[in-house]
Amino acid sequence: MSIAENIVYIHEPTDLQCGQAVLAMITGIDVASVCEELHNERETKLSEMKEYLTSHGIEMSAQRREAFTAADLPDYCVLSLETPRCWHWSLYVKGTFYDPEHGVMSDFPDCKRKYYWEIKEAGSGK
Repeated sequence: MSIAENIVYIHEPTDLQCGQAVLAMITGIDVASVCEELHNERETKLSEMKEYLTSHGIEMSAQRREAFTAADLPDYCVLSLETPRCWHWSLYVKGTFYDPEHGVMSDFPDCKRKYYWEIKEAGSGK
């Protein structure tokens, strides 16, 4: 499988499914199927995110990196953001933020700390 060519924004079905929504946007698989494959309808852990993407032919970098501005981000990455309410998963693709809670944006949603993991198709430069 590859990273979805045209990312389609998905709003998180529940307050606890931002990770599943991000995985669905990356793979083009619907959120219900992602939840079923993960055996999880609640918060997702980093290990679940990595395992799921790997099982779908997508590599997630091993190292977490801190971002201060959008200019710090690679073209494709999964974000972990400390928002005023909680830690939250989001997606960044080529200048656009696809945030399961806040929508499609040109900059980070309100957050204190910002971390990312680059993603790419296994065995490719993309």
